Amino acid sequence: MNWLPKNKNTRLMAICATVAVSMVGAAYAAVPLYDLFCRVTGYGGTPQVRVAAADRVIDREVTVRFDASRNGGLPWEFQPIDRAITVNVGESALAYFRATNTSDRPITGVATYNVTPFKAAPYFVKIECFCFTEQTLQPGESIEMPVLFFVDPEIETDRRADDIQTITLSYTFFEAENSELAAASGRDAAP
Repeated sequence: MNWLPKNKNTRLMAICATVAVSMVGAAYAAVPLYDLFCRVTGYGGTPQVRVAAADRVIDREVTVRFDASRNGGLPWEFQPIDRAITVNVGESALAYFRATNTSDRPITGVATYNVTPFKAAPYFVKIECFCFTEQTLQPGESIEMPVLFFVDPEIETDRRADDIQTITLSYTFFEAENSELAAASGRDAAP
């Protein structure tokens, strides 16, 4: 504590300033750290992401429902092509969502996602998803966007997950903060 000033008022001010700066730093770090925690653990309905399919398929069926919404300020139509599909645990499945820009300007959107019930999230694995990148749509443009996924066979080892028969994958599209810059740069929508 030799670095603290000897004057009590100056010392109190230095301590308060240090605490305030630490709190601001913690606030900025909280969001990325929480996001990382959720992606690693599946906490809060965040599905897992992998680059390869499951190594086995088991004889247990799960129905995966799809939900699509958008932020009220985003002039897009957004919906799943199919409302639900039934897959075997470990089987890779492909689903599509359709987005249409109903405005008269290019717009870049970004999708957030989650899985319910939350206890299913650690076992819901995405291999490829439109939600991994921003999507830029020109005025009036429509695209079909894929999500490739599977339910991890490890779900069989979790007794809390024995009752899971239906999983809901939900997406919400928001306009990206840098939407006009991204659209002006000529970025195309990801496949």
